[in-house]
Amino acid sequence: MLRWWKTPSASASKLGPLETELLRALWKRGHATVRELLADGHASAAYTTVMTTLDRLHKKGLLDRAPDGRAYRYSPRHTEAEYNRLLLAGAIQRLLGSSAPSTAPLSFLVDAVTEHDAALLPELERAVERKRRELREREKR
Repeated sequence: MLRWWKTPSASASKLGPLETELLRALWKRGHATVRELLADGHASAAYTTVMTTLDRLHKKGLLDRAPDGRAYRYSPRHTEAEYNRLLLAGAIQRLLGSSAPSTAPLSFLVDAVTEHDAALLPELERAVERKRRELREREKR
């Protein structure tokens, strides 16, 4: 299970085109050096531009890196699915923490789910019931 303290930084939700391209390439490859990404055609930018961009992704908490000779070998800290889940969880946390009336964010969520795919509403209801059961079980302990 992912913990909130392992989430990417807030700036990680705002990726530029090259950052997105390189992150996707690393999700496909698993890990790579700047030179490997350039050799595989995953980036058409200059070596130093790719190096700087990977460093920025590392500082945003999206990549791990380990020394590899005189360079670094970068690898994604999260899978693509985990990353998307963390971004969504962060957005929901910000929505719930907004100054809107307490029921408004929940109403927005239900409206968004309905607009996306109304067939997901029963699944949302099942998820709420599952969570209620978990909370009741915790209270019994």
